Amino acid sequence: MYTDPIADYLTRVRNASRAGHRVVEIPASKLKKEITKILFDQGYILSYKFEDSTVQGSIKIALKYDKMTKDPVIKKIQRISTPGLRQYAGANELPRVLNGLGIAIVSTSHGVMTGKQAQRENVGGEVLCYVY
Repeated sequence: MYTDPIADYLTRVRNASRAGHRVVEIPASKLKKEITKILFDQGYILSYKFEDSTVQGSIKIALKYDKMTKDPVIKKIQRISTPGLRQYAGANELPRVLNGLGIAIVSTSHGVMTGKQAQRENVGGEVLCYVY
């Protein structure tokens, strides 16, 4: 059993995109579903499907690639807050990723959202990961 399911999720997406896979299947959880929805809304993945065929369920993610160069759209996906060292940021201290070109995914008291949304709503929280 793994101790950090979010790191496992990010690693599966990172490895599949670097290997050139079209689809990656990941065990589901509520937090993973919310992160997947954010990645879809921000244009980092093509589509996703939640399947409840097993007890835990799974998430199938269709990865997105550049049409011309065939490079993955997700250049880097990096875990920031870990179980051993949690990283929290206030509403005014939320990080800008790649000078605004990337996103920071933040777990707040209002739910999981991007860093920009958290700043608009004036809430801080745990910085889960950076995506660019």
